Amino acid sequence: MKQALDIIARIISIVCYPLFIPTYGMALFCYAYSVQVHALPMVWTIVATTGTLVLTCILPLSAIGILMLKGKVKDIQIENARERTAPYLYATVGFGFWSYLVIAILQAPLPIKMVSIGATAAIGIVMIINRWWKISAHMTGIGGLIGGWVSYYISIGMVPSWSTIGVWMTGSLVVMYARLRLNAHTGAQVAAGWLLGTACTCVPYCIMTYAA
Repeated sequence: MKQALDIIARIISIVCYPLFIPTYGMALFCYAYSVQVHALPMVWTIVATTGTLVLTCILPLSAIGILMLKGKVKDIQIENARERTAPYLYATVGFGFWSYLVIAILQAPLPIKMVSIGATAAIGIVMIINRWWKISAHMTGIGGLIGGWVSYYISIGMVPSWSTIGVWMTGSLVVMYARLRLNAHTGAQVAAGWLLGTACTCVPYCIMTYAA
């Protein structure tokens, strides 16, 4: 039973790998926006999703792969906190280019622009914090996804249903359990990661909306 739970925790950690989250979020946004607001052009959707995948996932993962070949990183999960600085730096650069794509080229709706900026900031903050404390990047990613959805719902004037909130919380707790199960982080580190991600992708849009 213990071995099975460990395997499940590892699968969850892989599926919810931080660099996968932006692509999940963009794909879900394109679908939800097309259904609830108005249909997005297919070309826009393809460019947005593909661009997100390349800049926030493939490029940073390629950098991690090179670091692994050089022996500077032991595994793709980068469990050793001391090995995380360089990968986070490459990820921050990739996220920065993604923000430029979303803001300047795609002219995405305001909540997506603000989420891209917040997500980039979150990666940078995690990189800095990690020098002293191993805050959870997985939970920062999940929190960022939820914060992005909060911004989206605010932008279209809707209140998420209790079932939607339940899915958000359940997903967060599942990933939190997986990281704790694998002894990758402490409870404080996963909680802090979730709060950081949520704040970085939700607060900027809220400020832009309510301070205007």
